[in-house]
Amino acid sequence: MALEETLHNIYTRVGPSVVHIRVVQKHTGITSELPDSPDMPFVVPEDPQEFFIPGLGSGFVWDREGHIVTNNHVVEGADRITVTFHDGTAMDAELVGADPDSDLAVVRVDMPPDQLQPVEVFDSNQVRVGQIAIAIGNPFGLEGTMTVGFVSALGRSLPVGTMGTGPSYSIPDIIQTDASINPGNSGGALLDDQGRLIGVPSAIRSPVQASVGIGFAIPSAIVQRVVPVLIETGTYEHPWLGVMGTTLTTDLAREMELDPNQHGALVLEVVTDGPSDAAGVRGSDRQVLIEGIERRVGGDVIIAFDGRPVEQFDDLVTYLNRYTQVGQTVKLTVLRQGKETTLDVTLESRPTASAPTEEVVEEETSNTWLGIRGLTLVPALAEAMELPEDQEGVLVQQVEQDSPADQAHLRGSFKNVLIEGEYVLIGGDVIIAANERPIRMLEDLQQLVRRSKPGEELTLTVLRDGKEEEVTVTLEEYPD
Repeated sequence: MALEETLHNIYTRVGPSVVHIRVVQKHTGITSELPDSPDMPFVVPEDPQEFFIPGLGSGFVWDREGHIVTNNHVVEGADRITVTFHDGTAMDAELVGADPDSDLAVVRVDMPPDQLQPVEVFDSNQVRVGQIAIAIGNPFGLEGTMTVGFVSALGRSLPVGTMGTGPSYSIPDIIQTDASINPGNSGGALLDDQGRLIGVPSAIRSPVQASVGIGFAIPSAIVQRVVPVLIETGTYEHPWLGVMGTTLTTDLAREMELDPNQHGALVLEVVTDGPSDAAGVRGSDRQVLIEGIERRVGGDVIIAFDGRPVEQFDDLVTYLNRYTQVGQTVKLTVLRQGKETTLDVTLESRPTASAPTEEVVEEETSNTWLGIRGLTLVPALAEAMELPEDQEGVLVQQVEQDSPADQAHLRGSFKNVLIEGEYVLIGGDVIIAANERPIRMLEDLQQLVRRSKPGEELTLTVLRDGKEEEVTVTLEEYPD
């Protein structure tokens, strides 16, 4: 009975602070129209049509100035944002700031301060596995829903992909919970047993796109660091090392003639002209076969960061997020050919994921243009397109007008489906290979284009209506 009373009091106190967010995006393209009668033909309009895609999510009151915190993926690209409060009051909101790399955004409503009840924020670094976790949000649009579970794991990482030609990153220190989180909970509140915010539900892991007891929340420590900056400036600068790597495994250590029990982060690639490149960090320079799979080895192994031990690659991301800022110089302790050395790296601002920059793309290939916007094909997308669940590739969502992809007649997506509470365009070509080389994810295609030059031809193998076809694309210089 005591627990029931506690939960009821938390819901009564915090419930009014959690809001329902509805967004609308305007698109122009060719959409399919299904006839009312089965005897009528399937109609595909020849001219582009204007259509609107709605989306649902959650948010919570940050302060009495009208700022509402939610996920970036809830409001990204929205032409209209509507916030509905616990009492049914609905108001249009304006976007104040957004940070795709932490999947956080802030919107603002014009409401009297005495009608706003901010959520109390707790330090997620003090959260422990096994403690109660309470989620309040709007799953499937069901406003004001509370679910209860436990913190089931800490220190997870959540990848944040890109829609363009930029790099991909991960959000560290993610809280895993078995409290039911479903589509529509995104951007809401994950609370402790005192009703204090410990995280922002952002994603679920489920083969059926519904709660199976594994949900992920962005920790409040990141929220506390990012949100005030978004309110002040509209953007957030993440400190950046400029390396890509992986956790050193026993097999990788043996191949590099290191102690099989050695821990650390193996540097696979150093971004040209990035902070680590300037400091002399070395990436991997050879490939070996391990259990039939090509793996890169030979690079520096980072074993400490400002004196803090690095056990795995995610530790680097966590330390960057928790303890550093742009312009700060940090010390990396690395193993190079088995010998320990220390390198000073001055951190820079992480390149944005929305556009290519010279820090990400080699200078001689920075202007190479394909002209698509795509998504890594995940099981939910494959299922929606009636493809095998394990099908890999890149789903073409949009083709830029007069681009190389457009001239090669690559097909973009046109059909709207609801996946994890969000409408996603599907039905376009799925790129599964380029020049007979498998394309398993968006990063594979991005890397190939970056390494190519204007004028080069790519023979793309695509799935079109479930059948394989080959499309030849001549890459061009990116237009001004």
